Amino acid sequence: MSTLISGSTGDWEVVVGLEVHAQVRSESKLFSGASTRFGAEPNSQVSLVDAGMPGMLPVINRECVRQAVKTGLGLGAKINRVSVFDRKNYFYPDLPQGYQISQYTRPIVGEGSLRIVTADGERVVGIERIHLEQDAGKSMHDQDPSRSLIDLNRSGVALMEIVSRPDLRSGAEAAACLRTLRTLLRFLGTCDGNMQEGSLRCDANVSVRRPGGELGTRCEIKNLNSIRFLQQAIEYEAVRQVEVLEDGGAIIQETRLFDADRGETRSMRSKEDAHDYRYFPDPDLLPLELSEDFIAGIAASLPESPDARRNRFVAQYGIGEAEADFLVTEPEIAEFYEALADGRDARLAANWLTTELFGALNRAGLSLSKSPVDAGALGELIDLVADGTISGRSAKDVFAEMFETGQAAETIVDARGLRQLSDGAAIAALVDAVLAEHGDKVAEYRSGKVKLLGFFVGQVMKQTRGTANPQLVNEILRGRLAG
Repeated sequence: MSTLISGSTGDWEVVVGLEVHAQVRSESKLFSGASTRFGAEPNSQVSLVDAGMPGMLPVINRECVRQAVKTGLGLGAKINRVSVFDRKNYFYPDLPQGYQISQYTRPIVGEGSLRIVTADGERVVGIERIHLEQDAGKSMHDQDPSRSLIDLNRSGVALMEIVSRPDLRSGAEAAACLRTLRTLLRFLGTCDGNMQEGSLRCDANVSVRRPGGELGTRCEIKNLNSIRFLQQAIEYEAVRQVEVLEDGGAIIQETRLFDADRGETRSMRSKEDAHDYRYFPDPDLLPLELSEDFIAGIAASLPESPDARRNRFVAQYGIGEAEADFLVTEPEIAEFYEALADGRDARLAANWLTTELFGALNRAGLSLSKSPVDAGALGELIDLVADGTISGRSAKDVFAEMFETGQAAETIVDARGLRQLSDGAAIAALVDAVLAEHGDKVAEYRSGKVKLLGFFVGQVMKQTRGTANPQLVNEILRGRLAG
C-alpha cells in the first residue's frame, strides 16, 4: 500500500528502489588471496592486486561466484550462464587501481523477487539483478583533522550488489525489504549481514510523483548503515522533494548523504550516469561461464528458506504466525528453538524462549550467542515444570538464578528446596489446618464470597513456601469448601 504525502497542491506518492551492497562470506577477496577478516590492523590484509600495483593480474575467487549464485537461487532469480566483468572508471584516493572491477551489462544474476511482510500485508518486491564487484578501501578522517588516512584492508573484498525494482512505496516498506533480505542472506550463509561492521550497506533511490503518474527525478542516498537510518532518510527525503516541487522548483538528480544527528539528507555530488564511468569489459578477465552442473549442485545444497521454515514451524509445532515470524528472524534463533522444542511442548518452549530468555537477554544487552543459558539448560528447566517437579512460579525464580550464575536448573531446585509438593494427603492436611484456622472466612465463602478461594490458596502456598502443587491445592480446597 502506498504511503501518500499530503501537500498543499494534492497528494504525492513515494517511489523507492534499493541497491544493497552485501559482502560475500568468503575467507579471501574477489580477485586475490588476501584475508577478509574484520578488525585487522590497517593495511595488514592487502595483496599487490588490491594495492593496484602495475602488472598484477586478478584471479577470480570460485567461492565468491558460488555464493553469488546461491544468493540468486535463494531469490528465485535467473542465473546467467555467461557474465562479464567490467571496469568502472573513477578516481578516489581509496581506489588504488583508478577503476573498480564490477559488472554492468551482463551480471551474474538476473531477475528475481522477494516477499516482504508489512503492517499493510504482504508485498512482492522485484529484484532486478545481482552483480559481483570489488569493494574500495576506506578513507579515515577522524584520527587527524588535517589529513585523511587510507586503509586498504577492504580493497578488493567481494560484494554482491542486489538491486531492487522501484516497487517500494514508503520508508517502512524499504526497512521491511532490507530486514527480510538480510534474514535471507544469513539463512543462506552468503553474507553475515552485520551492518555495524560494514558488511551490509544500502543506497536508496528516492523520488516522488502524483499517484500513478510518471516516475519523478530520483536522488540517491548513499551508504545507509542501519535499517532505522534507511527509513528515516527516505521519509525525510520524500518530504523534502515534495516541498521543492510545491514551491515551484525542480528535483536535481544527485547523490545525497544522510546526517543521522540532524535526521536530514544533504547534497554530496551530482549523480553520475553510466556513461560517466566509461564502462568497458576488463581485458584481464575472461567472461565467466557457469555450467549447468555447477548451478544444479548449488541448488541442491540450498538450506531451508526463512519462509519455508516459518510455515513449517506453524504446521509442525502449532505455534502462532507472529511467534513463527520472530523465530525465523535469525538462523541461530530458529536453530535454538528447534533444539528446545524437540520432544517437548513446542508452544511452551516458544513462550519460554521469546518471553523469558529474550526478555533477560534484552535487559542484559546480550545476543543469543552470548546467552548464559543454552537450549539444553532451558529445556531441562521446562521439563521440571512439565513433570510437576516445580511450579511455573518457582521456575521463573530458578531461571533468573540460572541466567545469573549459569548453574543447572536441578542444582538450583535442590539447593533452594523448591521441589513441588504433590502428595495429596499432605496437602489435604495443610488445607484442613488452614480452614480450621479461618473458620469465619469459610463461612463467608459458603455464603457467596467465592473470591475468598484465592485467600485460602495463598495461605496453603505460604505454609509450603510456594512449593505446593497449585492445581492440587485448588482441587482439594474446592472439595473441602463445598462440603
